[in-house]
Amino acid sequence: MTTKTANTKTNAEPIQATKMVEIYDTTLRDGAQQEGISLSVEDRLAITRLLDELGVDVVEGGYAGATPKDDEYFERVQNMPLRNAKIAAFGNTRRADADCADDASMQALLDSDAAITTIVGNDAEHFFDGFKENPDYAVTCLRSAFDAGAERLVLCDTNGGTLPHEIGEIVTAVKRELPDNAVLGIHTHNDTDTAVASAMEAFRAGALQIQGCINGYGERTGNANLISVIGNLNLKLGVDAIKPEKLPELTSLSKVVSEIVNRRPFPFQPYVGVSAFTHKGGLHAAATEKSAAAYQHIDPSIVGNGTRVTISELSGRGNVMTLIRELGLEDALEREDARRIVEHIKQQESQGFAYESASASLELVILRNLANYEPPFELVDFMVIVENRRRASFGTGWRNDGVEHPVLSEATVKIRVGEDVFLEAAEGNGPVDALNRGLRKAISDKFPEVESINLTDYKVRVVNETLGTGASVRVSIESAAEGHVWSTVGASTNIINASWMALADSAEWWLNHKLREQSETD
Repeated sequence: MTTKTANTKTNAEPIQATKMVEIYDTTLRDGAQQEGISLSVEDRLAITRLLDELGVDVVEGGYAGATPKDDEYFERVQNMPLRNAKIAAFGNTRRADADCADDASMQALLDSDAAITTIVGNDAEHFFDGFKENPDYAVTCLRSAFDAGAERLVLCDTNGGTLPHEIGEIVTAVKRELPDNAVLGIHTHNDTDTAVASAMEAFRAGALQIQGCINGYGERTGNANLISVIGNLNLKLGVDAIKPEKLPELTSLSKVVSEIVNRRPFPFQPYVGVSAFTHKGGLHAAATEKSAAAYQHIDPSIVGNGTRVTISELSGRGNVMTLIRELGLEDALEREDARRIVEHIKQQESQGFAYESASASLELVILRNLANYEPPFELVDFMVIVENRRRASFGTGWRNDGVEHPVLSEATVKIRVGEDVFLEAAEGNGPVDALNRGLRKAISDKFPEVESINLTDYKVRVVNETLGTGASVRVSIESAAEGHVWSTVGASTNIINASWMALADSAEWWLNHKLREQSETD
């Protein structure tokens, strides 16, 4: 793959290597080739704006002439006032039996009006595999591209099968064979889970430009994750891939791009994942509280992230006390309370609960240990009816006629709020939805805030599978309202009961949150 300036434009200038490293983002093309990702023109423009604000050097907008969306993007991005990034258009070399002037791919690149054209050739696209087979020929191809005016020679490990130490060795060897002013780049895929490490090795061996995608999106298992690349360059190698003052934007950028591509953020992503600086084990949490560097390789605030302490059966009083302090309850709950909470959590987890990914339910466990805590509502009872209204029969049994018949789900919920008792019934798209609607109807007169809650995710897991139909099930629910997202959990041998626990916790947590919000305002 070679990159050069579109010198047919009167305002085009050769790319100047003014930095120790160039960040080339291909989220809009290679990233969008990952299964399940589809970007509209508006999506592409939004991501372009975010990357420019971060300080990325090159944004590859798409495949010139490939689709109407690509053409529209290149047309509209011309009117976007970019401060840092140059736009690149991606395309093929000319056909073997045609001149450049008559080649549709070449014309599409020129028509894009992009400042940079990135031209892919099979020899450079599979450079590392080619070099292993025939190093002399591979280097000759690069030298030919350089002599023809290519300003960046980007070595690609497109099938992702070359390990980092090989990448470093080959880049070193290639650099020796080319003129001193030849500028190398690196493009790695993650098929061996080493794309970032390979990019780092290529940089250390002399590659100036690093290509990749935000959050590691890309064909098959993805491309080099530019979030990690930037973090490693700035914070580990002391090389400013972006300006240091922009580093705190990495976490929010990662999340926003995840939202745009309609992917849930990966919680365990280095640097920016919600679990990247989360401590579960009691020893880790206690040590981190005394010295943040004990189990954290950087201060998470540098990249806009934060430290979390989660609770499980592996945790001790120190974890709970940390959370108590975070909630501002250290004057009301002491270490003996923390010990009691830990024992309660261990008992609950032995029955199928899991609090480490249900922070809202965990917070409620702590609040319920306050001497003066009164829940906003209490369940009296509920009843759920599920009826399949199929009446066709065959002989003495039911006939499977292959037709989807309507299924009625109805829940009756009785709730106590203070001295008042409310009884409501609601239909829903399934028993859990009916329960959720019934709960809201029962308490919405007293607590209209619950109307803003949206159920965004619902997961069920069998906890002890060996017990068959008598096994416990764990229900995890994610809810959202007014820009907040929280998770709750329930566990029972009855899936409906487990669902109720998680639903009720969700509403109770939100009402507590709104109460705190109001008291802070007052």
